[in-house]
Amino acid sequence: MILDRYVWGEVERISPEAPIPVLFAQRQEARLGGAGSVVSNLKALGAEALIFGIVGADEPARRFLSIMKGLGLLTRGIVKEPSRPTTQKTRFIARVQHILRVDEEVVSCLSEKIETKILSRLKKELSGSSALLLSDYNKGLLSPGVCRKIIATARKANLPVLVDPARIRDYSKYKGAYLVTPNREEAALASGLELADKAGKSIVANLEKAGAKFITELKLAACAVTLHDQGIFLKRKGKKGQIFPTRPRAAYDVTGAGDMVLAMLGATVAAGFSLEDAVTLANIAGGLEVERIGVVPLTRQEILAELAGSPAHETRKVKSRTELKGLLTEHRRRGERIVFTNGCFDVLHAGHIKFLHFARSQGDVLVLGLNSDASVRKIKGPGRPIYTQNERAQMLSALADVDYVVIFGEPTPEKLIQAVKPDVLVKGEDWKEKGVVGRKFVETYGGKVILAPLVQGLSSSDIIRRARKKEKS
Repeated sequence: MILDRYVWGEVERISPEAPIPVLFAQRQEARLGGAGSVVSNLKALGAEALIFGIVGADEPARRFLSIMKGLGLLTRGIVKEPSRPTTQKTRFIARVQHILRVDEEVVSCLSEKIETKILSRLKKELSGSSALLLSDYNKGLLSPGVCRKIIATARKANLPVLVDPARIRDYSKYKGAYLVTPNREEAALASGLELADKAGKSIVANLEKAGAKFITELKLAACAVTLHDQGIFLKRKGKKGQIFPTRPRAAYDVTGAGDMVLAMLGATVAAGFSLEDAVTLANIAGGLEVERIGVVPLTRQEILAELAGSPAHETRKVKSRTELKGLLTEHRRRGERIVFTNGCFDVLHAGHIKFLHFARSQGDVLVLGLNSDASVRKIKGPGRPIYTQNERAQMLSALADVDYVVIFGEPTPEKLIQAVKPDVLVKGEDWKEKGVVGRKFVETYGGKVILAPLVQGLSSSDIIRRARKKEKS
């Protein structure tokens, strides 16, 4: 078990004591790392999972177990070993840039007594399970002897064993597993083959050889090699390998991507789907994970939204409040400023474009609250809106300045503003006398309210009146 700690802050100067940055720490956070990351991902995906491993008898162990209980995860598979500390990784991050990682750990093999205790607990829980996952971080628990006993026990129970291997040369301890999921560098080390050219592109012929080598020597059913932004290479026993490509993404942090891939592969295989389906979903999950800072579980809803979304990027900007909450949490982890504005935007015109450009310039992420059709009718009267809420959302999503669109049906955006909790609230300067809805709430936590200059002579109502007058004439 690994406790992942994050210290977030800002770097404003170099230390006078040494040529190193000084991080002004602003907040700290602890999350489940290692196999804990895998099981929290499984939980978020809707799978029932029980984790086995060791922690020390120390404060990091208490925090680790407390986080597990808070997530509703079972802890009865975890053994405390007072003679060694809980593995802990502390990452220091300035906005989105990792500047230092400190590891506190002991990686020597466990005593035979502890190994026996873990194996005993594992055997009692296998009945009724659908798959067994090995998350090997090479920290001392998954010794060759333990791995072989676990795999033999699982095979007797007719359970597929999926392994995220350690960065080691010898994979013999995984012999008899169903699937191994190394990344390209790990697979190159274990196979002795060059798997990428000088430009960083995968060498497909060597991937085929490496996959065949693992399958033959380890008696596997398949091998899945993750290839970063190129996708996943799947090689099945007796079949030609295939690269399942992934779409390009903004990769902020690869931490936890392998855990997410193992969790998705395990959940999908356990549910009885094909490896091809499992790899397709793992590609999506791993890709979404690298867009986040640190180890952050994905939900089924996020995966489903990605599957259901149009290939066009714009349509993915329209979010529910629930979806938006998780996305904004991630933006805040990167130190980004959230800007909010709202309106009907019935007939999009040049004034709207300039207003939204101004709003976006006030921060890093612009969330736009869009009045629903029913709320527009209450505000503007019968005959409005001209365009439906979905049509308006699609047009606004096509604008580069808009990051997210959320449709709301309340008379005012007050509740939506409270849900978003923006750093900056932007409204047109015509609201100066009327009073900006949400101002009091935003200012309670130090947020800013900014009034944007208006383009004179342009409004949706004026444009509609002119159009109708011209139509009658």
